[in-house]
Amino acid sequence: MSELYLVRHGIAAERGKEWPDDTKRPLTHKGIARMREVAAGLKTLDVTLDLILTSPLVRARQTADLLHQGLGGATPLEETTLLAPGGRPADLIEFLRTRKKAGHVALVGHEPDLGQLAAFLIGAKAPLVFKKGGVCRIDFEKFPPVPPGQLQWFAPPAMLRAL
Repeated sequence: MSELYLVRHGIAAERGKEWPDDTKRPLTHKGIARMREVAAGLKTLDVTLDLILTSPLVRARQTADLLHQGLGGATPLEETTLLAPGGRPADLIEFLRTRKKAGHVALVGHEPDLGQLAAFLIGAKAPLVFKKGGVCRIDFEKFPPVPPGQLQWFAPPAMLRAL
């Protein structure tokens, strides 16, 4: 059984004059603190990962770094433009075929793409809506994932922080 975790980035700086390049918007102090708590909640759930893949946008990379640190710092972490806004689920699945040894993978990205990816992966008609810092787990018979997978849980960040 393989596990795929979809993670939306944490609370980031607002778009605007201060951050004219959306790709460089960082997490806020509150976003960093809350993502540390989300990672701690995932650790409480005994989440273990073989690989963390992240969008190259700053806020997603920071989220992936916090997840990496919060789960012990031993998991390989890679950036891929396939998780940047506008990525296609089918292209991401094809990319995952190159990571056959990974059975427990976290994908850190953005809305609405993560919600659309989740729907694609579980065969849902409508996208799931991820809050900032939200996480879902989808299980598959094997890796790389072949849809449809089984949605095991979908946790808002407040629930994970409370653990």
